[in-house]
Amino acid sequence: MDFAIQNVDELVAVIRGEGRLNMVSAPDLRTAVAEAVAAGRPRVVVDLSGVEFMDSSGLGALVGCLKTTRQAGGDLRIAAPSDQVTMVLKLSNLDRILTSYATPTDAYRE
Repeated sequence: MDFAIQNVDELVAVIRGEGRLNMVSAPDLRTAVAEAVAAGRPRVVVDLSGVEFMDSSGLGALVGCLKTTRQAGGDLRIAAPSDQVTMVLKLSNLDRILTSYATPTDAYRE
């Protein structure tokens, strides 16, 4: 899965992928978030609207990305998760740590 990085402003990037967020694609998400942070955008929104499936590897990647952004003084937020992704987040109790927003715009609006 390729992740596209859209720079929203000087501090915010939206990262969007499509397909399955699993063992194969999780490292790509970590790389995309690391690139955004390295470019000076520590506030990252992961747009999950195109992700129809996520497993524990995807969860691990999101947690790792959260750590990356927070170490840079930013934050990681998620937007538009599918029903399956929402269920995985709730079952793992990560929905308490990773707040989901309806749209990427909602996620970085303060």
